[in-house]
Amino acid sequence: MAQIIHWLIQLYVILIFGRIILSWFPMSPGSALVPLNRFLYTTTEPVLGPVRRVLPPVRMGAVGLDLSPFIVLIGLQILAGLV
Repeated sequence: MAQIIHWLIQLYVILIFGRIILSWFPMSPGSALVPLNRFLYTTTEPVLGPVRRVLPPVRMGAVGLDLSPFIVLIGLQILAGLV
């Protein structure tokens, strides 16, 4: 059972990394990556959203750095170590 939980945590980590990477590129409405981007958003936003509400993006000049993925990734790695 612990191996399944550990595997699911690692899968979620991969989904978050995928969302981070795709956020660096602009998505045009007809792009082939739009369904993947939508899937990654709907699977990760329920966890990232509440963290983002507690810890808003850090302002760096005209850019805001969203720290929620990093906080969730650290939490998931801690959870994986406990399992």
